[in-house]
Amino acid sequence: MKLGFIGAGNMAQAIIGGIISKGIVNKEEIIASAATNKTITKVTEEYGIKTTLDNREAAQADMLFLSVKPVYYKQVIDEIKDVAVKESQIIITIAAGKSLEWTENAFGGRRKIIRTMPNTPALVGEGITAVCPNSNVTDEELKSAMELFRAFGRAEVVKESMMDAVVAVSGSSPAYVFMFIEAMADAAVAEGMPRAQAYQFAAQSVLGSAKMVLETGKHPGELKDMVCSPAGTTIEAVRVLEKTGFRSSIMECMKECADKSRNM
Repeated sequence: MKLGFIGAGNMAQAIIGGIISKGIVNKEEIIASAATNKTITKVTEEYGIKTTLDNREAAQADMLFLSVKPVYYKQVIDEIKDVAVKESQIIITIAAGKSLEWTENAFGGRRKIIRTMPNTPALVGEGITAVCPNSNVTDEELKSAMELFRAFGRAEVVKESMMDAVVAVSGSSPAYVFMFIEAMADAAVAEGMPRAQAYQFAAQSVLGSAKMVLETGKHPGELKDMVCSPAGTTIEAVRVLEKTGFRSSIMECMKECADKSRNM
């Protein structure tokens, strides 16, 4: 199976790196296009795949990833739809706000399309990808796509109506988590801890807490209660978070994020 990537930025590189490291597809079977020589030189040197400045060349693959920013989707599709794209191809989109219907209409006909939303932790093999195929994709084709996305983290099939929620809860949420880590580190620095050490403590606490949720199967509230001893330090910190609207601010920011995705 030949894989093509139009766009070779961080997300494409995370996918390519995961696929190669797991041995799912040989690097000789992967081609990526980019807009600059600087990018294709970097990708060629790091991953050993074929690269090109010509999107039409990359578009001849069996499975084609459109890994450019949403604003460029129409331009790219117009460039390749009558030149190299075949109806037998599987087209994988990675873009907020671009529905299966929009993509199929942009190509001007019946296509096999899988809409996805990965996130940046894919860069370290810990991503989560939402996957939504259209009715033209067979079960076997979906299975092959899921194997690719599980090469750099977890992957789950979701209904398309959930994709805006996915953007808010996983696609954009690493930014919220980074802000949380930064804020905790700043507070630790204010207490006298060296900054580099503060980042280590904050980041590892977030990593370990997330792992507890995933591996214990316990409700987050139950895990929170396990830390909150009567009249202790943690419950006092939780009281302040509740007083200052911690939960509400997270929910409000995610609502705005989902609305933005919905209206793109």
